[in-house]
Amino acid sequence: MTVFRGQALTFSRVGPALEVTLHREPLNELGTTALRELELLAEHVRGGAGGARALILHSDRRGGFCAGADLRELHAGLLARRAALADRLGPAAPVAGRVLRPLVRREIRKFIDRIHSVFDTLDTAPLTTIAVVHGVCFGGGFELALTADVIIAEKSARFAFPELRLGLVPGFGGIPRLNRDLGNAVVRDLLLTGRSINARRAHAVGLVSQVVGRDNGLDVARKVAEQAARFDPHTTAEAKAFAKRLPREELDREKDTFCRLVTRPPVLAALTKFVESTDVRPYLP
Repeated sequence: MTVFRGQALTFSRVGPALEVTLHREPLNELGTTALRELELLAEHVRGGAGGARALILHSDRRGGFCAGADLRELHAGLLARRAALADRLGPAAPVAGRVLRPLVRREIRKFIDRIHSVFDTLDTAPLTTIAVVHGVCFGGGFELALTADVIIAEKSARFAFPELRLGLVPGFGGIPRLNRDLGNAVVRDLLLTGRSINARRAHAVGLVSQVVGRDNGLDVARKVAEQAARFDPHTTAEAKAFAKRLPREELDREKDTFCRLVTRPPVLAALTKFVESTDVRPYLP
């Protein structure tokens, strides 16, 4: 039974699970459209998820789970705000940068706060959440997968935080969640090198619970959901709250750091390079 169908995602009830399908071209980039629909999902989850006992998050895009934040939208927004302010200031345009930066930071902070609210809801939902990952799972997409209790990776999966090449740090809660789950050695490796790790390596370090063949992830996730649904829901909620605490202080620090960096000139330069790239997949490291 389909509960919601939007431009970026659909969520449907299948057996005991609420299945969330990401389906926005080209590769499920997380921008304002996806955020609005994720907020509807979060509202549904907070309202009891229609009685679902598990939530499965997956992508129907052949290229992968999610390429991350919508960098083209971010780039266009920064340019538009700079142009609008320059027009308004007229002869005072040389001071536009000093005026623009705090304004942009405030606007971006609102977006970041909204997406953190959604991700925190998924992270702490009182039901078992499962992410099925194949292909590209980078940046914001990786951060979305990290909200899940269980990650099932198909053999094609690749995980990475490429944000440093943009002059940024991950901004959707990825570093605190990964540090909570794996420890700082893995975090530093992924963050500071920007390199990707494959499904086998992700399983070895404890990032994913199991590795399965191509196109088998959703079937396996449904079996996991059926197993999880056998238990008393109150007990499941209590067990999850005990075993998976939200790192609130670290999440707030990450938001502050991201918003402090996002208006620096190297970020706009890196975004421009990304947008103007002729590569078929410019998000690849």
